[in-house]
Amino acid sequence: MIVPRIILASQSPRRRELLTLVGIAHDVRPADIDEAYFAGEEPAAHAERLAREKAAVVAREAPDALVIGSDTIVVVDGDVLGKPRDEAHAAEMLARLAGRSHTVMTAVAVQWKGRALSAVEQVDVTFHPLSSQEIVAYIATREPMDKAGAYGIQGYGATIVARVDGDYFAVMGLPLQRLVRMMASLGVSYTFGYVASQ
Repeated sequence: MIVPRIILASQSPRRRELLTLVGIAHDVRPADIDEAYFAGEEPAAHAERLAREKAAVVAREAPDALVIGSDTIVVVDGDVLGKPRDEAHAAEMLARLAGRSHTVMTAVAVQWKGRALSAVEQVDVTFHPLSSQEIVAYIATREPMDKAGAYGIQGYGATIVARVDGDYFAVMGLPLQRLVRMMASLGVSYTFGYVASQ
């Protein structure tokens, strides 16, 4: 059995935390790619393409490694909510999400020995109603400013989420159960912290 080198093609601290949480030792090498939308590209297809591109870029630089790429987007009323430009933009997003449901789409891609798999995990998230004062106070924590949809479910944002229908870890940024099954399909097994290939 061989313990493969694993590289996370992302600078997201949440994704690093999640891999560490389940004992998957890894290096971090963010992929520098163009994240612009293609004309007519659907949100899920966009997220999956970016995850695959991130993994492919790093895999070219480290062909011996198993590379994980991921991308998370927030969708409401068919519109994609990225990271807020400023506080006013964050407030606009949070007001739009307050008291209703939206969809988080997290794509994950795994590349290993020239083979690649990818998938998109979709999760419905429902917010409690939020007053304008609550929105201002949440933004003052700075937590919303670097996150798609202007919230982080693993931080202060946990107190504004009423319900999660689906994989909580996908909302954080990495669907762990889907990831380990994709790794297995490529010949890399995971058993509670131990990762190995034939």
